Amino acid sequence: MAGIRVGVHWSVLVIFVVILLGLGGSRFPEDHPGRPAWQYWFASSVTAAVLLLSLLAHEISHALVARRNGVSVDDITLWLLGGVARLKSEASTPGAELRIAGVGPLVSLLLGGVFALAAGLLEGVSDAGLVVEALAWLAGINILLALFNALPAAPLDGGRLLRAIVWWKTGSPLRATVVATAAGRVLGWLLVGVGVYLLLAGAPFSGVWLVVIGWFVIAMATMEGGQARLRELLGGIPVRDAMTPDPVTVRATTTVGEFLADPRFRFRHSAFPVVDEEGAAVGLVTLKGADSVPEAQHGTTTVADVMVPVDDLPTPHPDDPLARLVPELETGSAHRALVLDGSRLAGIVTSSDISRVTSWLSSSSAWRGRTL
Repeated sequence: MAGIRVGVHWSVLVIFVVILLGLGGSRFPEDHPGRPAWQYWFASSVTAAVLLLSLLAHEISHALVARRNGVSVDDITLWLLGGVARLKSEASTPGAELRIAGVGPLVSLLLGGVFALAAGLLEGVSDAGLVVEALAWLAGINILLALFNALPAAPLDGGRLLRAIVWWKTGSPLRATVVATAAGRVLGWLLVGVGVYLLLAGAPFSGVWLVVIGWFVIAMATMEGGQARLRELLGGIPVRDAMTPDPVTVRATTTVGEFLADPRFRFRHSAFPVVDEEGAAVGLVTLKGADSVPEAQHGTTTVADVMVPVDDLPTPHPDDPLARLVPELETGSAHRALVLDGSRLAGIVTSSDISRVTSWLSSSSAWRGRTL
């Protein structure tokens, strides 16, 4: 959709079933009795599907505005608590952060208004009570999502807005992240506390739901705080200090059989840069990918047929900041980057290389003397 991969986590089924049972099995029959049962279940099914589309619109808006502000988008995944748009990099300015974060709640608020307007227009139509009820529910839930997401705590959109404001005031994106993630943990624990209270007060469904949301907020805020400290840890470190220079390469015309049989490609590494006849990098081939080719096709299938194309890989310059590469390695399927100096392949960086550098920095006396 709009050139962005969209995935659906299995937990989305939980949302669908909860809405289906809550509306079709309880709310709709109570508010509009006397109708055939299939109408309640059909209306609740359509309502649940429209809600999921509303969540997708929320995340798509983040992705599109991110693109317009120079931030590449990996994919969007819908899951139990809504959706997540995975960005390959961070906003370069507080203004860009503000625009990317703010558009999501605005879209949800706009959708809430549209559904409310539609419900109002249909309210006077005879025999449209069930449709009006569904539209009113969609209006309320979208407005509620907009308000909840606007709370100033990471990982919510409001946390991004708070981060943008603190970043603009202090000039420090790290300090801004620390403030936003601390607010996120506070909000998470508040939600857990309210959820436990509701459980003890005899409202198990609402209580469990709030506890789950609270734990999610705490976990995501803690993860964002860790990522911010990692960026600070790697601050000033260029990619060349972590890369393996002049890696062993394989020609794109090499067959899979030749690649697997060649002793140069055994034991030491599990992936190798692929180059063309002029020596320019064109992709990355993994032993796992080559080994997945049926043995009968080893002699006719080339490495180029099974490689990850260079356009799907991070390709930093040796002097680029290492911290900027970390999120791209985490979100990329290969978890490797080809380091290019112009058209020349200068090296390769893996997630293990990042871990090695961070372990050394964390244990060094120079890092122990630094503070956030």
